[in-house]
Amino acid sequence: MQRLRVLRAVAEHGSFNRAATALRLTPSAVSQHVAALERSLGTQVVTRSTRGVVLTPAGQIMFNAAESVTAELEHARRRVDRLGTGRTQLTIATFTSGGRLLLPGALQRLTAAHPDTVLHVKEHEPETGLPLVRQGAVDLALAYSFDGPVPGRHGRTLRWTPLLDDPLHVVLREDHLLADRDDLDLAELADEPWVLGCLKTEAFLRRYAEGAGFDPQVRGTTTDYFFARSLVGAGMGISLIPAIALAPRVPGLRTVPIRPPAPTRHIGVATIDRRRDHPHVATLIQALQAEAAAKRSG
Repeated sequence: MQRLRVLRAVAEHGSFNRAATALRLTPSAVSQHVAALERSLGTQVVTRSTRGVVLTPAGQIMFNAAESVTAELEHARRRVDRLGTGRTQLTIATFTSGGRLLLPGALQRLTAAHPDTVLHVKEHEPETGLPLVRQGAVDLALAYSFDGPVPGRHGRTLRWTPLLDDPLHVVLREDHLLADRDDLDLAELADEPWVLGCLKTEAFLRRYAEGAGFDPQVRGTTTDYFFARSLVGAGMGISLIPAIALAPRVPGLRTVPIRPPAPTRHIGVATIDRRRDHPHVATLIQALQAEAAAKRSG
């Protein structure tokens, strides 16, 4: 188990040194654990490259096994805990805007169906929340992806349940020349300065802007969509905000949809297969689906 734990850290951090720091070991100890694992298997599990340390095919197999074993042990620990308390512990990872929109109502539905549930909520972006699901540290994660592969498909142990699509809108001051439009083509915004409410949104905007033929002038990046809208109100520029993060309304601002193909986030919930059928987890997924359906129809 210790060798698998070390291998997983090497894979996640991409180097022996960074894995050693995370594990509070020396780089030499990390190297020795990996070497011992390779001797026991009779094959290499990592190779060094210009990108750092990468897994071999055999290493990937053992990495997947490490995640499965870790999740299984965590699941067993929770079952033991339940023997002592008689209550089910449920831990949810969620990104901020999705959690604010979908989670409160879903948790109320869950506790109405299972009053014995002890709930824990942890704020995580998908890149940290999804590994926690694989490791068994959380039961499910409310997550999203921008255009491209759904994050849950990156690991074979994850099951992804789509909830809703979340298109991004342009936010401008009410006195902006384009504020009265019903929709906008992204190319019409080529000369505008931008302030963004999510660090990942900048790469997303640049990809769409390249397709529209311009390089966006990004004047500010934050980790809070409400703060980004406040900066728009202060005259710093315009912003690109997901639909679910547009409440509460900020006075003096106008929201305008982007014409297709519009940038969109895809929101869903990730679990591991064996936890998906647990009554409490299944109830929460159904509750999240009901909340998402209500938001779509509303």
